[in-house]
Amino acid sequence: MVAIQFEYQGDLHCKAVHGPSGTELNTDAPKDNQGRGESFSPTDLVATALGTCMLTVMGIMARTLNLDIAGSTATVEKEMTATAPRRIQSLAVKIHVPQILSAENKEKLERAAHTCPVHKSLHPDIHTPIEFTWG
Repeated sequence: MVAIQFEYQGDLHCKAVHGPSGTELNTDAPKDNQGRGESFSPTDLVATALGTCMLTVMGIMARTLNLDIAGSTATVEKEMTATAPRRIQSLAVKIHVPQILSAENKEKLERAAHTCPVHKSLHPDIHTPIEFTWG
C-alpha cells in the first residue's frame, strides 16, 4: 500500500506528497473549469498515469526480453465530455518505440501495454484507442 497526502492550498491549487519518496506534485484546475491551468489538472494526471503506466509495463517486458526500449515515447490526448456530467470522454494513446524489433517482440510489448493496471482500472465508458509505431 502507498499513502499519498493532499493539501488544498486555495485558489483551486492542491499539493500532493508521495509518502514513500516525499516527492511533491502540484495541481491546478484547468482554464476551462475556473482554473488558471498553471499545472496538471486532476484529469491530466489520469492521462499521465495511463501513458507512464503503459511505458513502464512495456519497460518491464523489454527487460524480461533483454531489449532496450529507452527513448520510447507516449502521447495521451485527453478529451472531456462537452455536456454534464463533466468527465473524461477519451484518452487516445500513441506510443512510439524507436528501436527496430521483431514482430514477436512487438506483439509482446503491445500486449504488455494493454495489461497496464491504469488501463485496466479505467471506466469502460472512457474511449481508449491505442496506436503503436515502431522504428
